Amino acid sequence: MTLWFLIRIVAAMAVLAIVISTIVTVRHVRVEPREGRLAEWIPVEMESKPMLALPEPSADMPEMDPGSKLFERARQLLAVGDLDAAEDRLRTVVSMYPRSAAAPEARRIVGEMNLDEILGTGMAAGKIVYKVRPGDSYLGIAAKHDTTLDLIMHFNGLMNLGSLQPGDELTLLPLNFRLLIEPNRKSVSLWDATRFIKEFPVLAVVGTVSDDSKTKIGSKMGLRDGKRYQPANEGYRGANKMLGLERPAWQITVLEEGADPAALAPGLYLSAPDMEELALLTRPGNEVEIRASSR
Repeated sequence: MTLWFLIRIVAAMAVLAIVISTIVTVRHVRVEPREGRLAEWIPVEMESKPMLALPEPSADMPEMDPGSKLFERARQLLAVGDLDAAEDRLRTVVSMYPRSAAAPEARRIVGEMNLDEILGTGMAAGKIVYKVRPGDSYLGIAAKHDTTLDLIMHFNGLMNLGSLQPGDELTLLPLNFRLLIEPNRKSVSLWDATRFIKEFPVLAVVGTVSDDSKTKIGSKMGLRDGKRYQPANEGYRGANKMLGLERPAWQITVLEEGADPAALAPGLYLSAPDMEELALLTRPGNEVEIRASSR
């Protein structure tokens, strides 16, 4: 081995040592201070800083509304005809995001979909076909199956309650819905157990309730020209419908045009079309929940 070769090896090792010491020194100063002699020779104070500074929350920053996003997606699905997927998203808005800005419109659309299904002529869930037996009457059939005369007429295309013949078939729907009354929100909604059916806006609330309570529909009749008509009476068909609660002694009925608010009895007042639909889907005995605290 020649002297020149040894010199080259020593020089290479010296260069490598310089490179390594430079890397260690730079890392000590800029990244992570080391202990020992290097810290004595080159003292370093590291300042802790976050890698990314996020802005502080501000009241002016808009909040994300997942309900509105779902509603917009539902609208897109409706536009392309995917009704099932759209309905699923709308129902999610109604059940999961009731305070969303999109919730009122979602409830309206879901309500219309539900009524189309329930009141349509197809055999939707819950409907049954009853075969008339000797001795049957409309009132007896309605009472036995928790339904009403007006709903029997609706489903079977009847203009009047004519005679029944054994073997006749009637489409029936047991009415076991419940009402949720929220006076502060001016809302009456129809539910099938925990499933939302439809919301009916209240035009006027007369009287107050201080506590949440549960009651039942005690009566159902028609009002016209100051007269009251029972559902079995022909005059009931063209009359404004009224539901009476057991307690408090409130009524749910139509707000007639030009009515004097001071002369109205305690209760809830709806538009005539909404009251017609609500009366068609309810009967005496249906459960009613009043949420006085709801806002």
